Amino acid sequence: MITKLRFPVLILFLLLAGCRAGGPGSPSRTVSSFFSKYDGREGFKTTEWSADLLQRLALVKAAKLLGGSDLTNAITGIRSAKVISFAPTTTSAKELASQGLRSEAAGILQNNKYDALTTAGFGGSNYAVSTRGSGNSISEFAALGTLPDVADSFVLVSVQGNFTSAQVAALSKYLPQIVQATSK
Repeated sequence: MITKLRFPVLILFLLLAGCRAGGPGSPSRTVSSFFSKYDGREGFKTTEWSADLLQRLALVKAAKLLGGSDLTNAITGIRSAKVISFAPTTTSAKELASQGLRSEAAGILQNNKYDALTTAGFGGSNYAVSTRGSGNSISEFAALGTLPDVADSFVLVSVQGNFTSAQVAALSKYLPQIVQATSK
């Protein structure tokens, strides 16, 4: 009887281990560990934004182009922001993309209880935005997307600060342009 139970238990254990192993190597558990795991690896570029610099640049552009208070308030609410982008340029980098890079990042957001923000009406943004906070007070948001015109690319944006849902939505409209400007 014990021998009959060993085989199904072994199969169940292997299936559970396979489900957890999204992404190359051992999966990251937090957004910051994801950044640490891939920073400096082939095909990756990490950019950390200074809130002071970001505020000055974005406020000037926002005031000239848009004048929206939600966007201006979102920018001033940023404490820190990081972007990691991935553009596979070699065969080994392309293999990394096929090993589940995006699913690893999505799993981190899901396991750390980020709430998906509806991205409809975000100016055609191809970013999936998730937030963490309490009620309408958001302390962090993360966005998963791709670089324009780069096959198998990947982008993870992590922004910490004090925001409302409307402010995150306003800032999310401009994520593709901000990421593209910082990943060159």
